[in-house]
Amino acid sequence: MNTVLKILILAPQPFYQERGTPIAVKLLAETLAEQGNNVHLLVFAEGETPNLPGVTIHRHVALPGLSDVKPGFSVKKLLCDFLLFIKAIRLVYGGGFQLIHAVEEAVFMAGCIKILFKIPYVYDMDSSMSVQLVDKFPFLRSVRTLMERLEGWAILGASGVLPVCRALEDIVRRRAPDILVVRLEDVSLLGEGENGAEDLRKELEIDGIMLMYVGNLEYYQGIDLLLESFQYALTADNDLNLVLIGGSERDIRGYREKSRKLGISNRVFFCGGRPVGQLGFYLSQADILVSPRVKGENTPMKIYSYLDSGKAVLATKLPTHTQVMDGEISCLVVAEQVAFAGAMVRLAKDGKLRKTLGEKARQRVREEYSPFAFKRKLKLFYDTLQQDLDGRL
Repeated sequence: MNTVLKILILAPQPFYQERGTPIAVKLLAETLAEQGNNVHLLVFAEGETPNLPGVTIHRHVALPGLSDVKPGFSVKKLLCDFLLFIKAIRLVYGGGFQLIHAVEEAVFMAGCIKILFKIPYVYDMDSSMSVQLVDKFPFLRSVRTLMERLEGWAILGASGVLPVCRALEDIVRRRAPDILVVRLEDVSLLGEGENGAEDLRKELEIDGIMLMYVGNLEYYQGIDLLLESFQYALTADNDLNLVLIGGSERDIRGYREKSRKLGISNRVFFCGGRPVGQLGFYLSQADILVSPRVKGENTPMKIYSYLDSGKAVLATKLPTHTQVMDGEISCLVVAEQVAFAGAMVRLAKDGKLRKTLGEKARQRVREEYSPFAFKRKLKLFYDTLQQDLDGRL
């Protein structure tokens, strides 16, 4: 019989918000509680408080001005991380926790807690922080070796690591070949019976093939590549339309202006954000879903929902996509205008191919990337971990 663990999850995120990591953290906490553990979740002050049976939610102290914390490095996030660490120390002192489950950069807090209180930790690895920081701030290349050593220290000190994708799993196995590793991918966010009232074709007066992009409009997402490829594709097939859902008002203004300069603004529609709970409803209206990402190794969470939608997916042939997708369930092409445009046209003209790719993709997701698969993999990890911990608890 497995030992019931008192676990402190350190999740340095606004919680709860309907976006990437908070969604994954919610599923993580729910699953650990369902498996009978005594789960405590420490998050930022900002966010809604969901009903999570069996999970006690803690927050760091709220300070004026520390709100609207965005993903990625920022001064605000750094301050929130510090306040989270202070709160973690207070919770751990006399709290009887047997394990820390550290998400993202919280692993460094967990490493310090291990030194101070001898509490083991698990590293929930959503990214390679050294790679992520250098990609965003190229001037940090001079200290990349130091950052990689710190990341290696965090991995080696963990009792186990849960990388979110194959690229991260490879990093962990290179740095710590003997450590417990279970790859724990994100899952599809599509629910059953999603509906809504917004008919995009009718409201945007779209007649023809609809390509759709969902997500933020940051540079690494490849929106420039997408728009330039779309311009090229229109010269071969003027029956195409491109809908983009998501992005800040500032980014939308910039890319709307770019569309105007490219002469494609009458076929490109920026819709802004929509509720994650209606994601399936919007995806169902598209003919082709696109992910033109040009940087990064982590697989975007939206990819699992794309594949689950039953629609054909067109994506760049980069590790961020190829570690989950292959030619059997998607159309993968190099991140170059002519190739991406050619794939748009090819899929637009071949309805049978779109249907085949969509059906095979949906089947793959149901088998490997469903909430059930997530819970199965997490249970396998914790069952294996406890074989070691039970001898010490």
